[in-house]
Amino acid sequence: MINWRKSSYSGVQEGNCVEVADLTSLVAVRDSKDPHGPRLTLNTTAWHALTRHIKSGDHDLA
Repeated sequence: MINWRKSSYSGVQEGNCVEVADLTSLVAVRDSKDPHGPRLTLNTTAWHALTRHIKSGDHDLA
């Protein structure tokens, strides 16, 4: 069974959230509003790079 989790920053509201699951050497990502929809799977190196870029604001849409 895959253990999906949401960020603690997501709160309890039905906002735009993603969920992640650790799959040994991979990280899976999905839309919390569409749990049976498409999933993105990244190796751990790519996951860490993505989260680093997001935190630094590289992917802001402003």
